[in-house]
Amino acid sequence: MDALVGAIDQGTSSTRFLVFNAKTAQLISQHQVEIEQSFPKEGWVEEDPKKIIQSVYECMDRTCEKLHQLNIDISNIKAVGVANQRETTVVWDKETGEPLYNAIVWLDLRTQSTVERLINKTPDKNKNYLKHKTGLPISTYFSAVKVRWLLDNVEEVQRAVLSGRAMFGTVDSWIIWCLTGGKDGGVHCTDVSNASRTMLFNIHTMDWDPELCRYFDISMEILPKVKSSSEIYGMMKTSNLEGVPISGCLGDQSAALVGQMCFQEGQTKNTYGTGCFMLRNTGHKPVLSEHGLLTTVAYKLGKEQPACYALEGSVAIAGAGVRWLRDNMGIVQSSSDIENLAATAGTSSGCYFVPAFSGLYAPYWEPSARGIICGLTQFTNKSHVAFAALEAVCFQTREIVDAMNQDSGVPLLQLQVDGGMTSNTLLMQLQADILGVCVVKPCMSETTALGVAMAAGSAEGVNVWNLSPDSLPRITCEKFQPQINCDESDFRFARWKKAVQRSMNWETTESDCTDGVMNVCRS
Repeated sequence: MDALVGAIDQGTSSTRFLVFNAKTAQLISQHQVEIEQSFPKEGWVEEDPKKIIQSVYECMDRTCEKLHQLNIDISNIKAVGVANQRETTVVWDKETGEPLYNAIVWLDLRTQSTVERLINKTPDKNKNYLKHKTGLPISTYFSAVKVRWLLDNVEEVQRAVLSGRAMFGTVDSWIIWCLTGGKDGGVHCTDVSNASRTMLFNIHTMDWDPELCRYFDISMEILPKVKSSSEIYGMMKTSNLEGVPISGCLGDQSAALVGQMCFQEGQTKNTYGTGCFMLRNTGHKPVLSEHGLLTTVAYKLGKEQPACYALEGSVAIAGAGVRWLRDNMGIVQSSSDIENLAATAGTSSGCYFVPAFSGLYAPYWEPSARGIICGLTQFTNKSHVAFAALEAVCFQTREIVDAMNQDSGVPLLQLQVDGGMTSNTLLMQLQADILGVCVVKPCMSETTALGVAMAAGSAEGVNVWNLSPDSLPRITCEKFQPQINCDESDFRFARWKKAVQRSMNWETTESDCTDGVMNVCRS
């Protein structure tokens, strides 16, 4: 049989293990486990690192069982790659192997006061003060401020850092360390795409930056070793796949860029998951945005290969908005019900939903914003709200496209899409209508896992996946063309922008002089 490559896809809401044929890119088998999130306080989002790694083991074991049922020998799996939710922060004890605190998820807002304090100590109180090195604004989104919060607030973390026992990593580092032996010789590493999301990494020198670490007062001793996105990091030391090399590592959005075959400068993809993330390949030079986008390292497919960069527009709430309608409001029983419910109305009837649950990300970077639903009348019902929730995803995407067009000077002619929400046909048609361009969806939707499988399989020493242009698999696609005129699209988008302004400056932090505690004030 052809060589197989496994892909761990550890996302915000679920973990999956998928196995691909390295010659045809065909998906052979997979297993998925949902990940439980906890919300201990308003704006806080956490996950248990031990449950994350347990879910990885479970998915690998179940997938191997399914392969056995298909009479496929798991010894054909020649490599494994890791794609992960980015920015989510884990600190653990390297001697015991135990996490020192729950993983602080990328969406988490507890660091708002930390961010304001850091911005206030910059010249001119400039949130873009570090952008020339990091490509990022100072924001609650990125890992450095989460580590700073842990150091300031969790005694176990403080003690472990002082005694040299602490290790920091994004979720990829935690998974690779555990799978390669953990406290018994586990490999502590990350790749350039994940490192570039921490605010501690210099995207020009391609390494941790001592000046950035001093700015956040974070010891460089706790940081993982930065490697390329495609090389052998270590061998699996776990039951079914023991001895298989882990040879690919990409942040999930970079993995989707690779999986969509966006290897040429200017090619763009948008992933619709918990949040919404658009990346445009900018080639081998970083392009700094003037319109609220991030500059990030997309991938580095080999030790000796040059890094590729991307402009990124990050939206915090996409599928998470549908999940909120399901879990918090009870408007739908399952996330898949949203399409039929919205279709019964066929319009939002003037209702606009700005899901700024974690503030607003690109292009605003406004942590004080909060979610609003406006334009309500007595005629409004749950179908209109459901439609408005889908429109919100599309409007946020248009804001990113407009910013990218301004930064690049080259208008986007079509948008390649992927992610769980792309199974919603109504959403895809709405997106084409609101953008006014063709939306292209691959029929094989697992592009994130495919991307990191490609990185793992093509690594030196594995060499079972050929990434030369003439060897890349041809993926069949479904296309959605705009069906409304530009005037209608522009009118609806202008109303959305008006709603966004209503959501701004809703919350600020200020010090309570009586007890020194940071309180949240609602304007």
